[in-house]
Amino acid sequence: MAVVAIKELKAVLPPKTRILGIDQGEKTLGLALSNPELTLATPLKTLPRIKFLENVKDLAVICCEYNVGAFVIGLPLNMDDSEGPRAQGVRHWVMNLLKEKKALGFEPPVAFFDERLSTFAAEDFLSEHNRMDRKRRDAIIDALAAANILQGALDVMARS
Repeated sequence: MAVVAIKELKAVLPPKTRILGIDQGEKTLGLALSNPELTLATPLKTLPRIKFLENVKDLAVICCEYNVGAFVIGLPLNMDDSEGPRAQGVRHWVMNLLKEKKALGFEPPVAFFDERLSTFAAEDFLSEHNRMDRKRRDAIIDALAAANILQGALDVMARS
């Protein structure tokens, strides 16, 4: 498969599979999982960013365990809708990921979703609703951002 528009993702998603949302932080990959009905996104975990192929193997295990059929990847656009170096880095990472279908165990459809302010929204939520120290908050912030990204994508898919 390849990169598809978010509105096309549901049509190419294998039946009864979930979507894995991914937020690329500087040090971690934040992961979120949809329910099988594609209506709700839940933070799953964060993975430390290590060697690329090791991260791919970790993603393969998660995809198998949770019956994942597609990915929604946060794309960090600039506020003027342009793509800077971070967005280009995410696109490059996804192109490499798509080349690893053998290591992943399947060929996932991938959709990008605008992630502007997703980390900010997650940090804001944590600071208002939870009293945890900065170290613990840093450990889960990318997973919450991934859930925010994935929920936005699910909402767009439901409207189309």
